[in-house]
Amino acid sequence: MMLSRLLSFIILTILFTASCTSDDEDNKQIAHHRNSIEAIKKEVQQHPDSLMLKVNLIEAYRNEGYYDSAVAIASQELEKDSGSAYLWNIKATLYFENSDTANAINSLEHAINIYPLPDYLVALGTVYAETKSKKALRVADELLSSNKTKSGKDAYFIKGIYYNYINEPQKAIVYLDSCLNLDFTYMYAYREKAIALYTEKKYNDAIKVLKRAVTIQNNFDEGYFWMGKCYEKLNRKNDAIESYQTTLLYDKDYTEARDALNRIEAEERQGYKK
Repeated sequence: MMLSRLLSFIILTILFTASCTSDDEDNKQIAHHRNSIEAIKKEVQQHPDSLMLKVNLIEAYRNEGYYDSAVAIASQELEKDSGSAYLWNIKATLYFENSDTANAINSLEHAINIYPLPDYLVALGTVYAETKSKKALRVADELLSSNKTKSGKDAYFIKGIYYNYINEPQKAIVYLDSCLNLDFTYMYAYREKAIALYTEKKYNDAIKVLKRAVTIQNNFDEGYFWMGKCYEKLNRKNDAIESYQTTLLYDKDYTEARDALNRIEAEERQGYKK
């Protein structure tokens, strides 16, 4: 999550819902997915020309974490129809989720060359920004020139994260404020603004931004996580612990929050021993 803060934000063509279930229910889900793979493979054999069945199989493989198998199917279909922006976008999604940024960018570039859908441009601009590529600014300008009313908030957001990643937080804040002026519910703009303030060691200001974010969306896990980091810098350990605990309440798999919580608790135990 920390290595690529925005990949969770990029939602492309294939949408999957993560279920919050017990361990027993998780095991049932896994068994269900495995059965689904075999069932869908049989359907594909019966209807080899059905693209939607193959997309369903890609989804089933993805749910199991079999990204190589999912990508292989998408690649086979692209050999038949290399002009399908839809398939290139599916492939990009799989690469994103499997932390293969270079191939994700390449696949998205193919999709955009075929059909420059604004959603594709936003995704590509975001990844360009994360990789500190100036191409992010060009994509943002393209979004602004094509439809500022609809895409302006995304364009300003892309510029904001670009400047955050190249460590120019003051410029980042200007663009993130522009984004929030257009859409005050843009959660990740709050987070990126807080990160910029954190970089400038303005921890109290960052907390104010994050408190506004979690007031608007009270289950915004990353807002609580960054609040915890700010509280740690202010040596407010109890508040930091509470923030990390709240993060885990909304996302039990938020590894960085759990590690931070374990570290603080270990430090406190050491303090008691002394």
